[in-house]
Amino acid sequence: MTAVAVFDLDGTLIDTPRGIVATFTAVFDSMGLVWPDPAAVRATIGIPLERAFGQLLPDEPEDAQIDEAIRRYQRYFAELVLPRAGQLLFPGVAAGLAALRAQGVGLAVATSKFHAGADALLTAAGLRAEFDVVIGADQVTHPKPHPQTGLAVLSALRAVPEEAVMVGDTTHDLLMAKACGMRSIAVTYGVHGARQLRVAGATWLADTFDDVLAHLAAARRGRPAAPAW
Repeated sequence: MTAVAVFDLDGTLIDTPRGIVATFTAVFDSMGLVWPDPAAVRATIGIPLERAFGQLLPDEPEDAQIDEAIRRYQRYFAELVLPRAGQLLFPGVAAGLAALRAQGVGLAVATSKFHAGADALLTAAGLRAEFDVVIGADQVTHPKPHPQTGLAVLSALRAVPEEAVMVGDTTHDLLMAKACGMRSIAVTYGVHGARQLRVAGATWLADTFDDVLAHLAAARRGRPAAPAW
């Protein structure tokens, strides 16, 4: 049985990757730095901002420079992305989450965003009320792919791994789920491609959010997991 569905945020519920690239570009521009390669920025989606800027800033950035970049990122994200959040929902997400809640499924978000940023994005998108728990990277010592974020969600909902399914678009989500003992649904419409997601051990692949709902329904009925490919 599946009593809990745990969702990643960026690239899974909300189509923010292009906005994230634009936000990083604005940060670099405001700091007088050469714009980062968009592909390099996309490769950091799913890890905490501190690590992302550590990889993207030139040379070996000092902590103070990373902290300043994060402050600017949060400001530009609020200006560039939050006002459009409601328009960036992937098809079927709003209705699908409402249906899951009506069925009594516990809903949670496990994200590499800081909690305040995740809360603001969910609120702007009109989704915050659907979720019982939101765990961000600043609420754990070891963010995804470490299992701590998933275990924090399970603890908050008083659930065990066998009752939960993780839904995400990156290998970080899937590796976290595996480390927690959770099954996983990998969505192919986000950041990482189907091949990467298969290699990371997804229980199922989903090309649409309707596919996500179908897999969750099968899991709730206790059906054996079909292959992810």
